[in-house]
Amino acid sequence: MTGSTLQHAASTTLRIPVRGPFDLDQSIRFLTGFPPACRADAAAEPGTLRLAFPAEAGWEHVGAAVRQRSPGSIEVEVFAGEGLAVEVAAQVRRILSVDVDGVGFARVGHADPVVRRLQQDFPGLRPVLFSSPYEAACWAILSNRTSMAQAAGTKQRFAEELGRPVDVGGRIVRSFPGPDALAGIEVRPGVPEVKVERLRSVANAAKDGLLDAGYLRAMPVPEALRWLQRLPGIGPFSAQLILIRGAGHPDVFPSDEPRLQDAMRTAYDLPLAPPDELEELAVAWRPYRSWVAFALRNDREFRMREIGGSATA
Repeated sequence: MTGSTLQHAASTTLRIPVRGPFDLDQSIRFLTGFPPACRADAAAEPGTLRLAFPAEAGWEHVGAAVRQRSPGSIEVEVFAGEGLAVEVAAQVRRILSVDVDGVGFARVGHADPVVRRLQQDFPGLRPVLFSSPYEAACWAILSNRTSMAQAAGTKQRFAEELGRPVDVGGRIVRSFPGPDALAGIEVRPGVPEVKVERLRSVANAAKDGLLDAGYLRAMPVPEALRWLQRLPGIGPFSAQLILIRGAGHPDVFPSDEPRLQDAMRTAYDLPLAPPDELEELAVAWRPYRSWVAFALRNDREFRMREIGGSATA
C-alpha cells in the first residue's frame, strides 16, 4: 500500500517487561539527533515516542506510541489492523533493543572503565534500530558514498512520496515505504540508477522473506554476514549495519567501521592500534559488543564528525 491515504487503525495497549537498565528518554534523544532511523515523532507529548513503519508481518503500515511509566517496563499502544498487535509490539521491542536481557550489561562496565564512562554518560541507552533489516538495507544503499544529510533527505522524500501517513494517536507520522512500493520503483531525480536497481533487489528479498530479523539473528554471525552480502550493493560494512541496526543482533563487533575504530583509539588512548588489536580488545564487551559500539558512536565528538562527513565508508 502506497500513496497519501491516511492509515487509521484501532489501538491496543500492551505492557512489556524490560530486563536491565533502560531509559526511553535516551532513545528519544538519539532519534531526535539521527533522522535516518525509524520514522518517529516525540514532539506531541513529552516522554512518548510515536513510531510508524511497515510491519514485517505482511508489511502493513502500522503505528505505535511508546511510554515508560516506571522502570522495568514499557507501554506500547499499537495502531494496526486486527490481529497484528502482538507482532507489532514485538517489532517495537526490537527497535528499542528491549528484546535483549540487559541485566549483564553493567558487568561489562565494571570490568572496562571506558564502557563504565559510556554507561554513566548515557544511562539506560540501548541501540535504537531501523524498523527492520529491510529498512536498514535500504539505508545502507542510499547512504553509500554520499553524505548523511543527502541520504537522509532522500529517505525522507521516499517516505513522503511512497510511504504512508499513519495516525498514531492523533499525531500523523509518515511510514517508510514497504517492499511492494520499492520493488517497482522507477529511476528518480538525485538517485543513481544503480541504487534504484539495488533498492528493487532489497525490496524483493524482503518480500520473499530473505531479510527476516529472527532468521538473521539465529544464524552464526559469519554466516549471516555472508548471506547479506549476496544482495547487490551490500558489502561487509553494510552487512554489519543490517545485522546490528536492522536485525538487532546485540553481540557483533563492526570490524569494517573506520569511525568506530577511530572512536576506540581515542577512548582507549591507543592511537596506533591496528584493527585486529581493537577487535581483540572488544572481546571484553561480550555479549554486548553491538551495544558498546553504539554507545561509542553516540559520543558527541564522533556523532558530530559522522553527521558532517560521509554516511558510510
